[in-house]
Amino acid sequence: MEPVDTNGGAEKRPKLKRRSEFEQQLAARWPPGDWQDVTIFVAVSGGADSVALLRGLRNLKSGGEGRIVAAHFNHRLRGAESDADEAFVVELCRKIGIACEVGRAEPNVLTDTAEDGVEAAARDARYDFLLATAERLGARFIATAHTADDQAETILHRILRGTGLAGLAGIPRVRALGPAVTLIRPMLELQRGEVVEYLRALGQDFRTDATNLDTRFTRNRIRHDLLPQLAREYNPQVADAMLRLGSLAAEAQQVVASRVAPLRECCVRLQTNDCLEIDCPTLAAAPRGLVRELFVIVWDEQRWPARDMTFEKWDEVATLAATLTDEKSVAASRPVVRSLPGDIRAERCGDRLILSRPNRDLS
Repeated sequence: MEPVDTNGGAEKRPKLKRRSEFEQQLAARWPPGDWQDVTIFVAVSGGADSVALLRGLRNLKSGGEGRIVAAHFNHRLRGAESDADEAFVVELCRKIGIACEVGRAEPNVLTDTAEDGVEAAARDARYDFLLATAERLGARFIATAHTADDQAETILHRILRGTGLAGLAGIPRVRALGPAVTLIRPMLELQRGEVVEYLRALGQDFRTDATNLDTRFTRNRIRHDLLPQLAREYNPQVADAMLRLGSLAAEAQQVVASRVAPLRECCVRLQTNDCLEIDCPTLAAAPRGLVRELFVIVWDEQRWPARDMTFEKWDEVATLAATLTDEKSVAASRPVVRSLPGDIRAERCGDRLILSRPNRDLS
């Protein structure tokens, strides 16, 4: 019951601002109590999704000792348009009172990359900047604005390329990037349409990246051509089907990971930034699928490139590790060496498999 004053009227209280539907959903998926007392780093490209994430988190923060810091990486792939994106983000942050960190790709580095590898190279450069800056600022979380639409596109893309169970699980909501920095995607269950509606209600503009319409890139063809065709001609709910598949695969992957954990514990003898030493005899008796999954997991831990690691390549590593040798065999006395994508070198020496990346770029 409302307390009343001596005149019989309700006691006056400050009027609370009603949260938008978007902000309510964002708060439900990443409660402010989980991040208000730490510094969070929000990746902002200037596009609708990331602008909505920044505005939403800014409006949700009502206290706490932490800071929200925006991060923008200028890939320098679109000349004046890329610079205009940067200027837009910097001005937006000034208007809403958010600190902004800006990183820039070295001139011509990404433009010299082969066309089919530009997207991957740009992503790697962006995440290197985000992690390095987050560590410098002492940020606990890096938040990115991936949506349910991105998730559906990713799962379909991986199916087309050929993927295993881990790939079917899609983009993880949470991922450790370093000892003290966690990547989080709080909008992964929100639809792009909800994002645009939120920005419209705020009267907030955003930038449109013209390269997102360029169908030379496979991802864009999936977004603009394939998914709409599948929805139109086969299943109107195809995006929901992709998301459901990803959710089921993620649940199954958790079971697989629990089986791999003890295998990893007993087999990985040495682990540095650029080298792994695997004790092989135990792997010979393990199911081949678990052995492959072991290498998928350690590749991810090492942050080694896995884009070109096809099923055949994962199986090649698993075979190299799980094949038994005896003292009289050639393999026991002479190393067996394989070259793998991403400049990874695999060398089987007796009962040990040594994986190394000697040409790793540590800049």
